[in-house]
Amino acid sequence: MNVIEGKLNLTGNERVAVIASRFNHLITDRLVEGARDSFVRHGGKDEHLDLILVPGAFELPFALEKVLAQGDYDGVCCLGAIIRGSTPHFDYVSAEATKGIANVTLKYGAAVTFGVLTTDNIEQAIERAGTKVGNKGFEAMTGLIEMINLYKNIGA
Repeated sequence: MNVIEGKLNLTGNERVAVIASRFNHLITDRLVEGARDSFVRHGGKDEHLDLILVPGAFELPFALEKVLAQGDYDGVCCLGAIIRGSTPHFDYVSAEATKGIANVTLKYGAAVTFGVLTTDNIEQAIERAGTKVGNKGFEAMTGLIEMINLYKNIGA
């Protein structure tokens, strides 16, 4: 059996964008740090990594659409933090951000990862932004690197 998979290394020439929401910046700033750390550790050059900030997670798909339409990047890592409150707002924002990112990704067939936290409380978000449960920004970028390489291996 032939196994086709992506590797966890970059040549240094890949251009990658991180689109991150500013809302809940206490969390998203840590996610961005984790994503940058993964990018550099796996061979990426800092000057080939762009950070695009949007107001909140709801706006992530709109920025992703513009970025992918330009075709300037080998991959995009979407980061955000949606924390449940006492109103249904959480349900609407998390559902639309998820569907929006998925739809745009399918439209362009691009290497995109979803690093948007959806947590019940701030403690869970903090745990996923670099404390007890690791850094989900690091994990999302690592997944993106693998997908970029996979796309190269399958001619996408």
